[in-house]
Amino acid sequence: MKNFGIIGKSLVHSFSPDYFGRKFLRMGITDSQYLPYPLENIEDFEKLCQKNVFAGLNVTIPYKKKIVPYLDVLSPEAKEVGAVNTILFSDGKKIGYNTDVFGFEQSLLPVLAEIKEDRPQMLILGTGGASKAVVYVCRKLNIPFTLVSRNKNEGLSYEKIDYGIMENHSIVVNTTPLGMYPDTSSFPLIPYTYLKNSHFLIDLIYNPKKTVFLTKGMEQQCSAKNGLDMLVYQAEKSWQIWNQK
Repeated sequence: MKNFGIIGKSLVHSFSPDYFGRKFLRMGITDSQYLPYPLENIEDFEKLCQKNVFAGLNVTIPYKKKIVPYLDVLSPEAKEVGAVNTILFSDGKKIGYNTDVFGFEQSLLPVLAEIKEDRPQMLILGTGGASKAVVYVCRKLNIPFTLVSRNKNEGLSYEKIDYGIMENHSIVVNTTPLGMYPDTSSFPLIPYTYLKNSHFLIDLIYNPKKTVFLTKGMEQQCSAKNGLDMLVYQAEKSWQIWNQK
C-alpha cells in the first residue's frame, strides 16, 4: 500500500483527503491511500516519518515554511519561494516542492486574458507563505505588484491604501487566512468603495466558496474567483510529482 497524506495543524475541513479519495476511486487505484496527519508541532514530523513509510505528503498551514529544515532537497521553486507544500519520498530522501506556484499561475492565466490591460498591476494582501508563491508567479510573468502587510517592514501598510493605489492595481489577491472557515466573518481591511468593475479579486481561500472579501468586491461590480481551481491544479501537480518515473 502506497501511503500519501497531508500534514497541518487543523485538518478537519481539509480538501485534499476527499479529493484524492475520489480520484483513487475514479482511476481504480486500490493500492494507495491518502490520509490527514494533524501535527500539533512541526517537531512531530520526524516521529511521523519514523512510524510510517510515505510515498508523498502535502503540507498546509502553518507548516509550509517550517517544514523546510526537515527536508533533504528543495526544488528550484521551493527554494526561491521558501515554502513547501509537497514532499516526495524517494531513495531515502525527502524532496520538497512548491506546487502552489503552478496552481496559482494556471488559475491566473484566464484572469489575465479577461482583463483588458497590457500590463495589469497586482495588489497582494499578506506576506506569509501563500504570498510567496504569488510573488514568484508575478516575477515569472513580469507582472508589477505591491505587497500589503500588517508588518510595515514587509510591505505597504493597510492604512496607506488610498484611491490611487486601488486605481493602479486592477488585480487584488488575498493571500491571508482572513475569511477562512470557521472565521468566515473576517476580511482584509482595504477601501472596498474604491473598487470598480475593472477590478478582479482573487481569494486563495476556497472554504467558504464566497468570502466576505469576494462578496464586498462583487458588490462593487468586480469580477471575482476563489482558490478552488488553484487547489485542484496544485493537487494534480503533486500527484504528477509523486508518480514521476
